[in-house]
Amino acid sequence: MTAFPSTTLPSSWRRPSRYAAMAAALVGLWLSGSALYIHAKAVVAQILLSRAFAAEIASGAVVKPWSWADTWPVARVEVPRLGASAIVLAGSSGQALAFGPGHLERTPDAGEPGIAVYTAHRDTHFAFLGRVEPGDAIVVARRDGKVMRFRVTHTEVVRWDASGIHPDTPGRHLTLVTCWPLDSALPGPLRYVVHADLEG
Repeated sequence: MTAFPSTTLPSSWRRPSRYAAMAAALVGLWLSGSALYIHAKAVVAQILLSRAFAAEIASGAVVKPWSWADTWPVARVEVPRLGASAIVLAGSSGQALAFGPGHLERTPDAGEPGIAVYTAHRDTHFAFLGRVEPGDAIVVARRDGKVMRFRVTHTEVVRWDASGIHPDTPGRHLTLVTCWPLDSALPGPLRYVVHADLEG
């Protein structure tokens, strides 16, 4: 009888080494911890921002959510059908967006002539944008105590540098902007935009 060579693989080929397995486990733990930290920070920040926003409405003065903050609340945006809301911060710097949606610089306050633009990360404060539909109401409470009600007209995906959004557009509008695709963890050139018009 002819003997055939063994097809059994060496044990080092059948399973990763102990060090590789430990490294993979550590990387997995680090990534999980990082994701949990980002979401926990977002939740805690919104609690502190809600308190500061309430104090602003009561006092009429700017109230920073914590002493070293370089931003402050300017509005609360809410989509009642979804039960989703967030405190909006002044400016759209990376530091502001880590804690909440930002009111884009050089755009008007919500409800004033032109287009007010709020922008936020797709995986935290604007994670609900993909469920917003035409016809939905968006309610904005401003720090001056005024409450504005908008109605969603449409949504679209655009390049970040070709949005067609001009702050001085006639009428009174609101746009909510986040990155696209909504389920991606990587940054890209596309943005998801929700357009709404002031009611009344």
